[in-house]
Amino acid sequence: MQTIEHETFARPTEVREFTHGRAEILAVGDSTVGRLVLEPGWRWSDDVKPIAGTDSCLAPHFQYHVQGRLGIRMDDGTEFVAGPGDVTSLPEGHDAWVVGDESVVVVDWFGATDWAKADAGRQAADAPA
Repeated sequence: MQTIEHETFARPTEVREFTHGRAEILAVGDSTVGRLVLEPGWRWSDDVKPIAGTDSCLAPHFQYHVQGRLGIRMDDGTEFVAGPGDVTSLPEGHDAWVVGDESVVVVDWFGATDWAKADAGRQAADAPA
């Protein structure tokens, strides 16, 4: 039977900081939810790739875009920009970057468990974007 839980990003379970941003992680029941805060100048291939140890982000994501614009390029060359109010479902194999001068805030319902976590990319897969 599921129990009631109430968590808040004001007190995340874990915060993973990296150049130009951070991942705020909440453990809620059997799930993990991440809020990614990405500053202008952030790019996965520059700021998280060294942590992940993979050529592109290998974590799939299911994300709600709260603020800012995020450029996304899949390994197959597909490219688009997601903005506030958008929902993206990304398979593994992508890069991402902040577009413009506004910070990006994304709530990641799937994919944040090991995102920007040291050695996570080497052990299984990595994440953001």
